[in-house]
Amino acid sequence: MSALETINLSHLPASWPVHVALYKDVKNAPFLRQQLISGNSDFEYALIDASMILTRTHVLSAVFRAINDYTNARLKSRNIHSEIVFSLSPANNIADSFRKFGITDSTKDLLVVKVSVTPEITHESVATHLGASIEGSAVPFNDETLVATSDVAKIKKAYKLGGLAPTPAKTNDTKNHERQRLETALLGAIALRGAL
Repeated sequence: MSALETINLSHLPASWPVHVALYKDVKNAPFLRQQLISGNSDFEYALIDASMILTRTHVLSAVFRAINDYTNARLKSRNIHSEIVFSLSPANNIADSFRKFGITDSTKDLLVVKVSVTPEITHESVATHLGASIEGSAVPFNDETLVATSDVAKIKKAYKLGGLAPTPAKTNDTKNHERQRLETALLGAIALRGAL
């Protein structure tokens, strides 16, 4: 079963819905990764290691940037879905972005994103394909689930944010404030990549 969510991003036409699903305890990551490597068009998705995603806004910012680059003919990678993974990276090295943010053979928590670039790509078609292809437990795509799956230390390392000093985590409010500070830094890195 798939817990697929279809999202219409602000500032984009309604004809560009984004389909997102989050899975825990994925058992067939090597198979899924091989489908991407071999260029199997049936598996043209952004397959993202969910441990590298802090919040919904984090990944949806990368999706927005990739769609914007796609519609303005500025893709630096093979397609809109690989561009989503690339857009998560603060650096301009495409291969490095896939190593850090993309699916690996050891990925256990997987975030799947599919953009409807043609009318044939619908909520139903994506949900059916994911349900038949991914061996894992579908979970809600929300910040609470992402908090449980994200690896903050790995995220900080990927974005070179080791100097982002933590405040003492005494209360939930303090933890939420820390997460908001980190999210702001991540969004800034996504927005500024390649601008300097």
